[in-house]
Amino acid sequence: MKRDNTPWCPVEAAVVDWNDNGDPTSTEFGDIYYSNSNGLEESRYVFLLGNNLPQRWLQHPRKRFCIAETGFGTGLNFLVTWQAWRQLPEPRPALHYLSIEKHPLAKEDLAQALDNWPVLAPLATSLLESYPALLPGQHRLVLEQGRITLDLWWEDATAALSDLASREQATVDAWYLDGFAPSRNASMWSPQVLQAAAALSLPGATFATFTAAGQVRRDMEDAGFAVQKVAGFARKRECLRGQINNKTEAPTAANPSIRCFAKHSTGTPWDIVGTSAASPETALVVGAGLAGCTVAEALARRGIAVTLLDQGKVASAGSGNEQGILYTRVSRKHSPLTDFALQSFRFASSFYRSLLQSGQLSAGLDGALCGSFHQSDNSQELAALAQVLVRVPELARVLDAQQAQQVLGIEQKSSGYWFPESGWMRPASVCQALADHRNITLVEDCGALSVETSDGAWQAMADNKVVASAASAIIATGTAAKDLQQLQWLPLQAIRGQTTLLPANQTFAGLQSALCHEGYIAPARQGYHCIGATFDLHDDDHSLRAEDHRINLAKLATAVPAWNQALGEIDPGQLAGRVGYRCASPDYLPMAGPVPDLAAFLDDYAPLRKNAKQRITRKGRYIPGLYVTTAHGSRGLTSTPLTAELLGSMICNEAPPFSRELSRAVAPARFIIRDLMRNRI
Repeated sequence: MKRDNTPWCPVEAAVVDWNDNGDPTSTEFGDIYYSNSNGLEESRYVFLLGNNLPQRWLQHPRKRFCIAETGFGTGLNFLVTWQAWRQLPEPRPALHYLSIEKHPLAKEDLAQALDNWPVLAPLATSLLESYPALLPGQHRLVLEQGRITLDLWWEDATAALSDLASREQATVDAWYLDGFAPSRNASMWSPQVLQAAAALSLPGATFATFTAAGQVRRDMEDAGFAVQKVAGFARKRECLRGQINNKTEAPTAANPSIRCFAKHSTGTPWDIVGTSAASPETALVVGAGLAGCTVAEALARRGIAVTLLDQGKVASAGSGNEQGILYTRVSRKHSPLTDFALQSFRFASSFYRSLLQSGQLSAGLDGALCGSFHQSDNSQELAALAQVLVRVPELARVLDAQQAQQVLGIEQKSSGYWFPESGWMRPASVCQALADHRNITLVEDCGALSVETSDGAWQAMADNKVVASAASAIIATGTAAKDLQQLQWLPLQAIRGQTTLLPANQTFAGLQSALCHEGYIAPARQGYHCIGATFDLHDDDHSLRAEDHRINLAKLATAVPAWNQALGEIDPGQLAGRVGYRCASPDYLPMAGPVPDLAAFLDDYAPLRKNAKQRITRKGRYIPGLYVTTAHGSRGLTSTPLTAELLGSMICNEAPPFSRELSRAVAPARFIIRDLMRNRI
């Protein structure tokens, strides 16, 4: 699903008509979304009974059960499945539900469709609260305190399933094949779609579908499924269900069921871990800032016992500012940087909203999703994006100065972008809330830490003593990651930033949302606005500088001319603040993934030095059980929650939260491959 440099635009929503019963039908495909006689019972009969659910959950051998669906539609199948899962007593596996939809319903249409099912109302309300906008890409929703994961891929089914299958990792326990009828939407039932389903199926995986079309049955059998016809629902005579046929292991490149996806892959499969490992029971996370705390929580939520270590206190380094803005970017064209920024922003906003709603964070004290306005003087881009963003007002809108003044509550001279689901957070509060988990043991004040392996386990070392050990280790120490022997090759840079604590007063009291300009300011927290921040490369001065306070004040005065006099009367030498160091990468994307074996990469992919376009079939060789998350720059509040999900999915052998292209774009090993292709290493 490579979109790089193509025009950015929202996905096309489904166009629906409503029959006399209030049921939706697809205008494009001329087909119903569910049975007019009883859609609820149809879903239960075809998909739950057809896959022998929930009975299979009672005997499921793993912590997680994955259902994949072609065609999310009204979400009825998901809600019926969620309801059945809820009614099952503990112990029960966590539920991972992955659904692919090229033309999702607009939120208002989804709400109208789900009004037909009062029995599902509480679950429908939760779904609607988290339902993503028409933002192209992949969207992870975490529900039921993390016990249910819903992945919504707003994608073409062939492209999405080919992308997933190209990773050569089987993850699916059951299939809901629920596209519109094969006669109306043949692409949803193509041999490539069904072969991808087979490639992604775990041993014992089942499928169910409402159709009994002969071509579908034959293509399912050709793909590797055993198929049977059974009585259909209501007036429908027959439907199909079945099971993956004699599958004993996950697909490999030599397996015919996966071979057809080689052309889809993004070149040399350096990003695919050559040796798989079982999900660990224990993990070490070194570094208790945003990167470390989000990944510790993601693993703890999956039932892994995590030891979270820091050389000092929680959030005492790069995550120590009093306020930070939930920041993203929009662009006229797709790129990995833009796509990751938008998808991670959507997930992060939902992530923090959940923490605020649950009481783990206090609104106004620990953060507020009050929206943010980003000034821009690029009139050409503003005009172009204004036409595009009108279809995704939940994401962003272009505002003129007068409109900006209304959302900010203060005088404003600039046009720009309004992000209604943005806001500010106190990073230390976020870290402390995440670390307070029954599966996390926090160990502070460790001093300088290193990691090494011994007898197949990872050990965290301080002063030549073992502090803790576990099956896996995740390094989340910012620029200090380069101090570890296994990560000295990382191209990290430290960028000094100084923030200023601006005392709140009547002049600034009208500010009701966050403002991003050359710096930023948010509504006051406990009597102060945290403003900033300076951006200084190659500067290792940790002391507060009055001149940097003066710079922060000057930038704010330029952004809000009405405050110029009040800001000019402040003595910078009397202000408090903080110096921290951003950890950044050369391409401004974070690094999150397994740690490559440098010597093995240089050996395996050496031919790239002479021919950068050559496809080498060997998978990547990585240091078993070692991962890193770093280089989140000044956008750690936005990027760390989703990269934590990526790492959690990798470590626990789950379906990923986003496309393979974006996984490669944030993989630390990308820099080794790039240097080889440029003959620099």
